[in-house]
Amino acid sequence: MFDRLKWDAQGLIPAIVQDATTQQVLTLAYMSRESLQRTLEIGETVFWSRSRQELWHKGATSGHTQKVKAIMVDCDADSLLLLVDPAGPACHTGAISCFFTPLTSLSGDE
Repeated sequence: MFDRLKWDAQGLIPAIVQDATTQQVLTLAYMSRESLQRTLEIGETVFWSRSRQELWHKGATSGHTQKVKAIMVDCDADSLLLLVDPAGPACHTGAISCFFTPLTSLSGDE
């Protein structure tokens, strides 16, 4: 099944994480073959940290794990959608979702 996925040049695939109950998009992360396999094994999200260059089990230190309910592949097989049951906020800032900053606030436009 992994061979059908379209991994990028670094061996990663984007993974959109969405709350299975509220449908709120929580974050966008990246998965390697190893992190996807580990996610399937333990039933919680495990990603590849591009900044630290290592596996990252979401919530391993914070307790804010994400129990995986389903994993969907998009029509081009180049991205994943993970439906999860979150145990706390997804964002390292403490926000429920990582998507809380309007684009206009970055440029100063109103």
